[in-house]
Parts: sequence; structure tokens; C-alpha cells
Amino acid sequence: MILLAAEQQEVTRLPERLAWTGLTLLVVVGIVLLAWRGWRRRAAAQGDVPPLPEAPDDLGDGLVSAEGTYVVTTTEGDWLDRIVVHGLGVRSAAILTVAERGVLFEREGAPDVWVPAAAMRGVRLERGMAGKFVEEGGLVVITWQHGERSLDSGFRNRRAEDRDAIVAAVQRIAGERR
Repeated sequence: MILLAAEQQEVTRLPERLAWTGLTLLVVVGIVLLAWRGWRRRAAAQGDVPPLPEAPDDLGDGLVSAEGTYVVTTTEGDWLDRIVVHGLGVRSAAILTVAERGVLFEREGAPDVWVPAAAMRGVRLERGMAGKFVEEGGLVVITWQHGERSLDSGFRNRRAEDRDAIVAAVQRIAGERR
């Protein structure tokens, strides 16, 4: 009977479990606060980035349009230096439209990004950028000038067959404006 009672007795160690739960919550909250602080510091350091231009009502003749993911905008050549001001650091679903007057990233849940043709400096395929890595050549990266900064904006198209058409269209309008 005594052995049966000992087997059925609950061993909860409630104070120990509460202590570990509390410690885990503190660590998680601490990490979130540090990430938030880093994001804010980065935004303050990027205060020299001017506001984004507004997309014109008439983009001109559309050369290509593709669904995919706007990945991020970084400083040209530094795939880890994410630009966070003006919503440029927010990854989101997007429709990329390449038209005569420039490139428009129509993003869901984030401000659209308009890159005028006159600001474009080139396009290339990359394996990855801050926060997103895919197969070799899986990201379309458009290099453009914004104020005093040269930027790279990445786009991951949903359909592989769109990639070459995007690159050709951007090369065409970037080349025409030089």
C-alpha cells in the first residue's frame, strides 16, 4: 500500500518549473529587445537616405511583370548592410513591374518601391542577400542610385522562366538611360 501511494504521488517540482519558465521568458524578451534596439540604431545611422520617390501614374509601356518576393535593399556590394529606413528592409510578397520609366515593386503590407530608370545602374543574378539565400543565380538584384547612396534591391521571382525576362528588361531600360 505504501509503495502504491509512492508511485501515484505527483512529482511536480512546481517552483523549479516556474523558475525555468520565467528564465526562458526573460531570455526571449531580452533577445527581442536587443533586436529592436539594433534595428532602431541602424535606422538612425541611415538618416541620410532620402525619402523614396513616388511612382508616376503612368509607368510607360510595361516590359515585364512578375510575382515573387521583394527580399531587401542593401548598400551596393555589401549584402549584409540592410537598409531599414523607409521600409526598404521589410521582406514582402510583391509584384515587380519593369516599364519604360523604371521598376516598381508593388509590395503587400509595406510601402511600394519605385526605382526610376534614370537611377538604375545595372542588374545581376545573385545567390543571396541579407535574410534570403537560394540557389545560384536565384535572386535578381537591381543596383540603383538613391541620393548619395548606391543600393542593391533583391527580388525572388516565383516562376523561374520570369528571371531572364526581368534581367533583359532592366538591362534595356538601364542601358537606354546612360
